[in-house]
This record gives sequence, C-alpha cells and structure tokens, in this order.
Amino acid sequence: QVQLVESGGGLVQAGGSLRLSCAMSGIIFISSDMGWYRQAPGKQRELVASITSGGSSNYADSVKGRFTISRDNAKNTVYLQMNSLKPEDTAVYYCNAASIWSGKMFWGQGTQVTVSS
Repeated sequence: QVQLVESGGGLVQAGGSLRLSCAMSGIIFISSDMGWYRQAPGKQRELVASITSGGSSNYADSVKGRFTISRDNAKNTVYLQMNSLKPEDTAVYYCNAASIWSGKMFWGQGTQVTVSS
C-alpha cells in the first residue's frame, strides 16, 4: 500500500519560512517523480513545484525564487522549503508521487499552511 505522509505545515507570519516534508512508502521512491501541489479555498489545486526521479526541478512562477523542492532518496522523502511566505501562499499543500514506469499517481492527505499578514 502506497503511503505519502506530509508534515511541517502550520501558521507563520508573512515573510517567514516553513519546511514541508513528505515521507513515502510502498512504492520505489527513486522511480517516482515527486510534486507539491496546493489548494486554497474556492480555488483549483495547482502545481507548486516538482522534481523528477533524476533530480530536475520545476516551479510555478508565483513561487520561483522563494520555494525550493528537494529529495532525499535514502530517506524516501521529498521536501519543500518555503521562504518569504506571503498570505496568498495560504492553502492546503499536497504531496504527489507519480511512478515513472506505470504513470500511476498517489496523493498525501495534505497539510495546512496559513500565512498571516
């Protein structure tokens, strides 16, 4: 059974930082492309950042220069370092894994990030 468990969300003031973690089990981590998505109230879920199994990363324009995605294959964990947070970053953040072999996608349960002004 595939499990993705996010942690690290919380309440922070504008300009602050948070680090999200997503620990994965039940699937070969090194064969998975990983991503962080977010969904704010009343809005569609959007891709924030992604990192391929080979380590190439991509970011939404709204977070470029502020967020950094990374992965530790030894720990089966992907991270999202979020700096210079803005109130508009407030959302539930979801971890996503996609197998490079089957294309199947898996989701975590989400972690709330709230940025106060």
